[in-house]
Amino acid sequence: MKFFRFLSIIVIVLALSALAIADTIKLKDGSVIRGKVIGFRDGQFIVIIGTGARARRMTFFVEEIESIEFDSNESQIATNENTNPKPNTQKDQDQQGTLNTSSKVTVVKSDPLTVGSSVKVKENPKVKETIKINVKVLADNTANGWTNAGLVVKKGQKIRVTGKGQIYLGGGRFCGPEGMKTLPDPEKLIPDAPTGALIAVIGDDNNDFIFIGAQNEFIAQREGTLFLGVNEGNLDDNSGAFDVIVEVEPENKPK
Repeated sequence: MKFFRFLSIIVIVLALSALAIADTIKLKDGSVIRGKVIGFRDGQFIVIIGTGARARRMTFFVEEIESIEFDSNESQIATNENTNPKPNTQKDQDQQGTLNTSSKVTVVKSDPLTVGSSVKVKENPKVKETIKINVKVLADNTANGWTNAGLVVKKGQKIRVTGKGQIYLGGGRFCGPEGMKTLPDPEKLIPDAPTGALIAVIGDDNNDFIFIGAQNEFIAQREGTLFLGVNEGNLDDNSGAFDVIVEVEPENKPK
């Protein structure tokens, strides 16, 4: 009697161990399903969830699945309606692709091409780097007070200008690119900006002057050559130069 009771316990333990063996299906939405993959048909994996009266069949499209991990070397995927395929020969078994224990399969969707169809490959051009140059902006009346930055900018481009250094404005006065707010000058090009400040303009036929100061970033409102200068009416007694860095972002730079 004890022998049969002991044998029954062994059978129950073995049965529970068999039920514990399950395949793990990881979906792209983060869900994890544990069940038995029994087939594949019409682009869908067929999975049995649960056992006995609670067992139910579920299907998952290839597009939904991130990966499948088979926990048992007895796991096989059938490609027909037979839900419990048993290959009769070793050749049949090889054709059905029996997987080893703990092997992982990543499902990759492949779109077949029909005859005569064409595929357009989107080019991945090298992204142009920001243009960066160093310019010496003279404070005197050389070239009518404007320094050509050597760049032709296009409308819509983002331009960043940074100035450093110190210039002499005459009369014993010095200033940096931010200029002097306390020095009056009725003839300066930007009346509301400090005297002697670093300024810019796009094109030699344009009076839309741009205040730069120590640094400013702006969008080009037109196409033309970038000029840099000093916000002062009389440049005859000036000397020195600002050290300026000009950065222009390319038109195709990603945001």
